[in-house]
Amino acid sequence: MIVNTKKLFEHAYGNYAIGAYNINNLEQTMGLFRGNLESNAPFIIQISKGARSYTHKKMLEGLIKSAEEVFIEAIFAVHLDHGDEQTCYDAIESDFYSSVMIDASHEDFETNIAITRRVVDSAHAKGVVVEAELGQLGGVEEHVSVSEADAKLTNPNQAREFVERTGVDSLAVAIGTSHGAYKFSGTQALRMDVLAEIQSRLPGFPLVMHGSSSVPQEEVARINAAGGKLLGAKGVDADQFKRAASLGVTKVNIDTDGRLVWTRVHREHFLENPENFDLRPPGKVFMGEYAKFIAGKNEKLGSVGQLESVRKLLSS
Repeated sequence: MIVNTKKLFEHAYGNYAIGAYNINNLEQTMGLFRGNLESNAPFIIQISKGARSYTHKKMLEGLIKSAEEVFIEAIFAVHLDHGDEQTCYDAIESDFYSSVMIDASHEDFETNIAITRRVVDSAHAKGVVVEAELGQLGGVEEHVSVSEADAKLTNPNQAREFVERTGVDSLAVAIGTSHGAYKFSGTQALRMDVLAEIQSRLPGFPLVMHGSSSVPQEEVARINAAGGKLLGAKGVDADQFKRAASLGVTKVNIDTDGRLVWTRVHREHFLENPENFDLRPPGKVFMGEYAKFIAGKNEKLGSVGQLESVRKLLSS
């Protein structure tokens, strides 16, 4: 069942965070649904601008609609990830997305507010909820590329004003995470102090963490052993997710880790089976491994076992 994020965030706030997972193909879709149902967790499917153009946006929408019919017990939102203004309008008009993210964080404060306000007005008129971003994460993910020098943490003093003037439904905050597999090179960590300051100015308001893949070192080692060259990749400590949830984070974006699982499965399969030319054997392995990965992330987020109580809330 596709829902918007308002009720999901209401249920999660202060207790756990909901996993927001990017998908690009059939195998990810199947693994995603299986993993969330196996762990009895609500979830958010994220479709990026890049995923929409990878084949055609209707292809992914068709996969999700089919999965909704196959996995009838699932409760999830469908979210546009990192949309520009025009892409947000397109998603809103499609009547498929329950949530969109407008990312105008690269603009100055006033311009970010103006763009976000326009998207909010358009989305709310159609019953779609909106996420925006204040501050800038470093790193690279698809069309999003911000140098370390240009990255900046969210200013807690601006957060309340931004939310009040835009009418946005949730806010992605920059607290030390970054996009891609190369998040931390030394002793950097999440700035929980900044997050606590933001929460104090926006009590009860849903916050979002982007760039939150943990880049498991076992996955990196196995990829490299199978011919990869991921050197120095390091991510967010997943044990910090529940602490972040207690400070108002209700949604945690995870994309890179899923790509690592895909890479590891396929590199190992073809290394061990060089004679194979059939895409289905590694695809089957990946679906199972991705489901296991999703269930493990949900454990760290605290969302495991929350599905039935969410269902009761939605039916009340």
